[in-house]
Amino acid sequence: MTTTTPDMETKSFEADVARLLHMMVHSVYSEREVFLRELISNAADACEKLRYEAISRPELLGDDPKPRITIVADADNRRLSIEDNGIGMNGADMTEALGTIARSGTRAFMERLEAAKGGEKAELVGQFGVGFYSAFMVAEKVEVVSRPAGSDEAWRWTSDGKGAYSVGPASLEDAPQRGTRVILHLMEDALSFTEAYRLEQLVRSHSGHVPVPVSLVEKPDAEPREIADGTALWVKSKNDISTEEYTDFYRSVAGQYDEPAATIHFRAEGRQEYNVLAFIPGSRPFDLFDPDRSGHMKLYVRRVFITDDAELVPRYLRFVRGIVDSADLPLNISREMIQQNPLLAAIRKGVTNRVLNDLAKMAENDAEAYGKIWENFGAVIKEGLYEDFERREQILKLVRFTSTASGDETRNLADYVAAMKEGQKAIYFMTGDDRARLEGSPQLEGFRARGIEVLLLTDPIDAFWTANAPDFDGKPFKSVTQGGADLAEIPLTEAEAKDKPETPAEVDGFLAFVKETLGDDVSDVRASERLTESAVCLVAPENALDRQFERLLSAAGRLDKASKPILEINPRHPRIAALAKLGETEPDFRSDVAHLLYDEARVLDGDRPLDARAFSQRLARLIDRGLGA
Repeated sequence: MTTTTPDMETKSFEADVARLLHMMVHSVYSEREVFLRELISNAADACEKLRYEAISRPELLGDDPKPRITIVADADNRRLSIEDNGIGMNGADMTEALGTIARSGTRAFMERLEAAKGGEKAELVGQFGVGFYSAFMVAEKVEVVSRPAGSDEAWRWTSDGKGAYSVGPASLEDAPQRGTRVILHLMEDALSFTEAYRLEQLVRSHSGHVPVPVSLVEKPDAEPREIADGTALWVKSKNDISTEEYTDFYRSVAGQYDEPAATIHFRAEGRQEYNVLAFIPGSRPFDLFDPDRSGHMKLYVRRVFITDDAELVPRYLRFVRGIVDSADLPLNISREMIQQNPLLAAIRKGVTNRVLNDLAKMAENDAEAYGKIWENFGAVIKEGLYEDFERREQILKLVRFTSTASGDETRNLADYVAAMKEGQKAIYFMTGDDRARLEGSPQLEGFRARGIEVLLLTDPIDAFWTANAPDFDGKPFKSVTQGGADLAEIPLTEAEAKDKPETPAEVDGFLAFVKETLGDDVSDVRASERLTESAVCLVAPENALDRQFERLLSAAGRLDKASKPILEINPRHPRIAALAKLGETEPDFRSDVAHLLYDEARVLDGDRPLDARAFSQRLARLIDRGLGA
């Protein structure tokens, strides 16, 4: 609903927005001091946007070129205001920025907020871009008065957060000379947020890093007192920055409320000069697997914010949060030209290498800390094996695997190679959806019988990067479900060798019969080296795609025709030996058996029988035969 007065137009919030505001007030209440951090962050962004616009339009700064944020406390009137001299907003900007909450994420935010506990709730406030509305945790009414830079008009937005907001013109006398003033009419139990000591403590602990000076006016008409100098944290020496300051900056730039798992702070000098302050989150960001897979590194040029859309790290490092501040890029670089700039390409390369090198050092020196990072982001890092051929070897050293020998731990490839068996020439792996299911696969039996470790790969990306024929330390990767098993040169364990039965002479003829009976359903039928307990299994031909990779491509509509599998039969299995000894008697029974063996292999491989009706009929005939019917 929309109503209009001579000066103000009143609009109703959408149902989801009203519900969201109610939830924020009641669900995030215990963490409500977060509102000040969010409003200061918004004010700093407004100042940074003006600095960028002023590069091409210096007249926007007028006679007030220095950015600033001012907090004014008014305990007598239960008011608190946060004012900036940044870019400002007009009426349309207010309707767009303040009249709609988390345009693409409102419902997702509410679902996450309802499920979150304790401090997680405050973390979500920043993640979903609803920081401004945290003001309603402490205010019964919020007013926003703004005058855009270079404009002679001012605008006002007001709401009590209970279902509607109003927006309309404001008098210039009530507005800042430039920028935005957010006025909070505080609730009775929020009066402590007008206390100078508390405000100063909150600003120093949660917003001391912002690149805009922050001043405090302890009561109306008092002189402003600077409580944060606006020195960008990333230009300071690491020795001058506390862990708490790093954490606070991380929470601001990452939109998270956890502790960073790693901090990467360095200055590059030489052909390119730039500062980097980056973090690896301590928990998974909610948008880690967003289809757009965009990064979250902000680009500055000589402390002027340029964009947060620049690809400063590759997509497989999109979980990294932070900033890059270049001393060499032109201040007037357009956002459209950023990606084509060779200086930025060099920065991207340098930042990527540094992140990977720091991860490698952590993996070597602090396995436990690295293990947590891998648990959160390993599936994303492995995308680099598929996307970044230049750094594949570097990334392979970072990858951790579960395997048939790893138990509850993970293994790196160096450990795998060191434990390879005599005669083993490849790094064996198996891809699938579930580790437990993989461990029960018949294809593993021959490897288990020889004590050969097999990597168990359960992330969807595993089927893609392993298809690119990588190698490690000169050892190729080989799927246990593709081609020949190459196990002849690797001896069985002593116990398996002792119990190995002889192969009946009739088996070769039975295999030839099965191959003839199945015809074009399979590309071959052969005796298996890899089976020791099961009777049958399916594998892909040597030069075909891995079967799991084929499934993924087929499900995505990217495979026109699947390859014909190979049916491997265990020639030493008692059932196969008994069937082989039947000779050419009961041809109809043997034909049913051939098809049933193939369907058994399909089921073991996670597929359905080739023809459900024919399978049911054959199974019924087999049961009838066993019952003597």
